[in-house]
Amino acid sequence: MNTTNEPKKTNGPTKSQWVLAAVILGITISVVLYKILVWQHLEQTSALFIGIPSVLAMILALTPRSETVIGLICKTMAIALLMSGIFLGEGFICILMASPIFFAIGILIGVIINAVRKPEHQKWPGTNATCLVLIGAFTGMSFEGTSAKLSFPQQEEVAVTRNLPINAAAIENSLASTPDFSQQLPVFLRLKFPRPVEAHGAGLNLGDRRTIHFAGGEGKPGDLVMEVVQHSPGHVRFHAVSDHSKIAHWMTWEDADVSWKEVAPGQTKVEWKIRFRRELSPAWYFGPWERYAVRLAAGYLIDTAATPQRKQFSPRRH
Repeated sequence: MNTTNEPKKTNGPTKSQWVLAAVILGITISVVLYKILVWQHLEQTSALFIGIPSVLAMILALTPRSETVIGLICKTMAIALLMSGIFLGEGFICILMASPIFFAIGILIGVIINAVRKPEHQKWPGTNATCLVLIGAFTGMSFEGTSAKLSFPQQEEVAVTRNLPINAAAIENSLASTPDFSQQLPVFLRLKFPRPVEAHGAGLNLGDRRTIHFAGGEGKPGDLVMEVVQHSPGHVRFHAVSDHSKIAHWMTWEDADVSWKEVAPGQTKVEWKIRFRRELSPAWYFGPWERYAVRLAAGYLIDTAATPQRKQFSPRRH
């Protein structure tokens, strides 16, 4: 008779082994899906930012014997995002921008699975149907941006207006000169985005160009080329001819309309309006971020390209 307190032997994988297998499987499938999306040029769509975290979260949530579903999902999401920087070539800004939506999708999937797993007597009426609807909604949202028919409008327009204590002639002369980007960018635009480091070109005649060189941050250095396509008293329009900077991966510049009007002696109202095409989906997440960044850029351009000797005064913002 065996009286020793020997641990009982278990048949099959242990709980920790199941969890480890699920983590490895989930990350492996996510990497394969990412490679497929890049191959199909869909890495800017919701298939990446909603589809992949949904698949990863579902695999982890369905892990047998997993008790802390949401915690497991969050830990694995963190590992996957860090791995994306090391192995997939994604930089800091991509990880930073993608992390909130990855974690949000993962947590929501975890909550849904937990609700489904509850005993019937603990569920609210209609819980299973509600969870199926939510999972179906995630699946549907994953296709946004994969084709023109499955995309929300991508054309965006942002305008910034400021009153400057300068006469209109001085502002037009400043716009006609080569831009100077030595002034520090707003904090948000310094978060590893490519930065304008130098510019070439001057004049406001039709066909005059500005070549702006972007470097630093993510991606290889590249040039944005803008050309004057309209010019009249108090107005000039620059049209984007080409953009070989990393910014073109997130948005496509189209036009910059600059108008200025002297509203009082030595006081001029300047409006810098930028039209661009949003290249990232989903729209509800990336649309506000891109409009915010472009709004900061428009204000910065008023402070630099439209404002001579800015250090002598502090412009009033509206």
